[in-house]
Amino acid sequence: MYPECLKKVIECLKDLPGIGEKTAERLAFSLVNFSKERLTVFSNSIIDLRDKISNCSICGNITDNDICSICSDSNRNGKIIFVVEKAKDISLFEKINVYNGKYHVLGGLISPLEGIGPEDININSLLDRIKKNDIEEIILALKPSIEGETTMQYIKKILENSNVKITKIATGIPIGTDIEYIDAMTLEFALEGRKDI
Repeated sequence: MYPECLKKVIECLKDLPGIGEKTAERLAFSLVNFSKERLTVFSNSIIDLRDKISNCSICGNITDNDICSICSDSNRNGKIIFVVEKAKDISLFEKINVYNGKYHVLGGLISPLEGIGPEDININSLLDRIKKNDIEEIILALKPSIEGETTMQYIKKILENSNVKITKIATGIPIGTDIEYIDAMTLEFALEGRKDI
């Protein structure tokens, strides 16, 4: 019942996370109502994503240059590396504006059940950075899951004879949440990460 080009747009929009058939249709019809100029800007932006976005050759962050703006910023502390799973995680920590070091994106987590080993994620380049740059501390900010814990333990194990301090961000119970709604793993991490008051 829709023109073929509109059907294609709806199908493409459905590939986005959290977008079902009705939302895809609504978004597609919104695009139909864009002016030609606005639609051209929109489509060119998507083409630029395809042609210009890549991963930073140092940390793995997304960038439109060979080296991302964080790695090329000489005002940031180059002795600390904040390790995250995905490039998107960097923006979460940058928004709170409390960290001024460098980052490293693993691009996944170790998951033997899914056949993902240490060689399948960006750990070797992390080890190279630690050796070449005399890193003093790495901060692990990985998902509080079996895969996240496995990855953190692996990194800890391979760095145990180095002089690098290894820390992880605290995990625990969100403010304002009733304990009865907290899953067992979060409660376990909260208990293990308890602090003096």
